Amino acid sequence: MNKELIIRSSSEAVDFALLKDGKLIELHKEEEKSNFQVGDIFIAKIRKPVAGLNAAFVNVGFEKDAFLHYHDLGPNLASQLKFIKLVSAGKIKDFSLKTFQFEKEIDKDGIITDILSANQSVLVQVVKEPISTKGPRISAELSLAGRFIVLVPFSDRVSISQKIEDKKEKDRLKKLVLSIKPKGFGVIVRTVAEGKNVAELEKDLQNLLGRWSAMCKKLPTAHHPSKVLGELNRASSILRDVFNDTFSGIQIDDEELYHQTKEYLQEIAPSKQSIVKFYQSNDTPIFEKYNIERQIKTSFGRTVSMSKGAYLIIEHTEALHVIDVNSGNRSNKATNQEDTAMEVNMIAAAEIARQLRLRDMGGIIVVDFIDMSNPENRKVLFDFLREEMSDDKAKHKILPPSKFGLVQITRQRVRPEVNIKTREEDPDKINGEIEAPILIIDKIASDLERLLKTHNKVVLNTHPFVAAYLSKGFPSLRSKWFFEHKKWVKIIPRDAYTYLEYHFYDKKGNVISE
Repeated sequence: MNKELIIRSSSEAVDFALLKDGKLIELHKEEEKSNFQVGDIFIAKIRKPVAGLNAAFVNVGFEKDAFLHYHDLGPNLASQLKFIKLVSAGKIKDFSLKTFQFEKEIDKDGIITDILSANQSVLVQVVKEPISTKGPRISAELSLAGRFIVLVPFSDRVSISQKIEDKKEKDRLKKLVLSIKPKGFGVIVRTVAEGKNVAELEKDLQNLLGRWSAMCKKLPTAHHPSKVLGELNRASSILRDVFNDTFSGIQIDDEELYHQTKEYLQEIAPSKQSIVKFYQSNDTPIFEKYNIERQIKTSFGRTVSMSKGAYLIIEHTEALHVIDVNSGNRSNKATNQEDTAMEVNMIAAAEIARQLRLRDMGGIIVVDFIDMSNPENRKVLFDFLREEMSDDKAKHKILPPSKFGLVQITRQRVRPEVNIKTREEDPDKINGEIEAPILIIDKIASDLERLLKTHNKVVLNTHPFVAAYLSKGFPSLRSKWFFEHKKWVKIIPRDAYTYLEYHFYDKKGNVISE
């Protein structure tokens, strides 16, 4: 398994495409105007605590107030409020918390009006970006994420990632962290710390303490509200969270971002620094070169095609997402309906896991798989779906398939869903909008794969533009079909056809159903 990160920069935004064996699995966009990323820390003022909601609305500089629930205050909020007051007044110069006297922990079932009041200063961290009509969701329990560990100020707890299953390794890491952990800070050990030595953890810890200290220095002169600690740029944060030895390349078309990424990789994985490449080409944009634009066009529509003629229908409502699995018009070697359903469901499970990451779909997702009567098959499908989603960094929970084939998934949503328009204006002005033309090529290829199994000669009639695209150049798409199926497809341009219209005929001139 090879992973590649392709980064495209423009004046308005930076796009990040994560490829797994050449297939697009994640797509992120960092816009210049974006000021509220997950992980950003703000010094802000409480606008209004509301006892009925047991929450407070906080002015963080966004058009809508941020939402801070009592359960997101953290047990040591009183210590944080005291620290902010002393730092802002210039009474604390050492930000290490070694000599700082902690306050009593707040009651975990308390009322927010007993703790916070209007115009009170508080440090808060974005845990969910503004989505739709809602402001950011924030927490007063701060954390600074590094490569191997997460630093938690005003805490004393050490915890190890649950994904590290080896008990001996857990104990080893806990002992290492306890030996280097500074007083007043808690530490969460990340999964990627497995097998790392004390020097690597110490270096990560010192880097995070440096960021904490730099943030505290801003507090005495900071405006309220203002960002006092920003997340790493998106390229670095993606590398921090997903980078491992399976990465084979990082391609970047912006020189400044190239140098930043190379420097960051030098810190976290010096041996892999050579995989960062600066992409220069006047002819082919970077997303075209790596076939990403095409994958975007074919992956974000309402209908998602899969192998062997199967496809998904993805619908969005205010409350949830619904995904319907369809076998399509296909022939296969399966001996019965149960085997057919199992084959299509397994293909769909892999694609659904990819789609959830790619679109960053969150909330409740209901998947209508094809019905299977065998309980063993339902268990195999459930285990396979869990395995396919195991790489997903977003917190999620999957319930086993019901007797009707329905699978319910909840997935954490921390930023707006990636929503890319894949329909375009109809050049014929007939239907208003049509599917992106690139999709028609995939549909024709899929139909041909099925038809050539039962027909020795197939004639394709299509619009002249599409006909030229299929038959011109070397090797043309038609030539590739010949090498794949060992059958020649005759293509006839038809001026009377609309842009996306096509029909197949057999050797006698009869229309073949697509």
